[in-house]
Amino acid sequence: MTLEDYLRHTPLPKNEARLLACAATGWTPAQLITRSREPLAPDTAAALTALETRRLAGEPAAYILGEREFYGRRFAVSPAVLIPRPETEHLVEAALARLSAGGRVWDLGTGSGAIAVTLACERPDAHVSASDISPAALALAAQNAAAHRAAVRFACGSWFAALPPSEAADFDLIVSNPPYIEAGDPHLQQGDLRFEPQHALTDFSDGLTCIRTLAQGAAHRLRGGGYLIVEHGCDQGAAARSIFAAAGWQNIRTLPDLAGLDRITLGQKAV
Repeated sequence: MTLEDYLRHTPLPKNEARLLACAATGWTPAQLITRSREPLAPDTAAALTALETRRLAGEPAAYILGEREFYGRRFAVSPAVLIPRPETEHLVEAALARLSAGGRVWDLGTGSGAIAVTLACERPDAHVSASDISPAALALAAQNAAAHRAAVRFACGSWFAALPPSEAADFDLIVSNPPYIEAGDPHLQQGDLRFEPQHALTDFSDGLTCIRTLAQGAAHRLRGGGYLIVEHGCDQGAAARSIFAAAGWQNIRTLPDLAGLDRITLGQKAV
């Protein structure tokens, strides 16, 4: 079997099939073209078939390949973490726009570390901390930080308990992509979400529990004028703004994603 034969007959979308072919052969995308008519070694063909079988069973391509691109960088991923998505890049943009020179930022529920590592890479002057309740996620996040030579301090713990109270009112920005899918949402049993860690997707309640926790606790860890920035579902903008308002935040705004859907809500602590 040649690669040309495989691409002609595979039921996978061609872009996914090429990604799997790169992984199985070790070839570059350019080599997939120049060597497409070479017979594949039996072990290579078997490896490619095994990868295809996993993808056809629904396993996310990011988990099969062990990586996903985010903000122009490749991040290692595993079933221990949520797969980074393009929508979260809007949270990064919102944070970068509000991060002062030498500012201090804390990414809560960091997962793969995509947000924290990206902020540290884009702003080497910033002091970036990141936390997660999962030791396995933190190990992967630390791996990604090392791969990108990003200076990030990691801590293990649930939300604000991850860092000591002595660091109260010490941050300029607090950012988070928390679990925000409502319990029982049918999307949890569809597509890639079936394979991702449920605790990173849903709060097992109304989808707003973690946003309430962040809105109620973040002000105690921010300097005056600092911002809380959170990602949420496209239908949760109004609810998020209401939660922020009830917690006393000022200058509350909801920002859209590229599709024009509510995606990021932010608020500012009073000076």
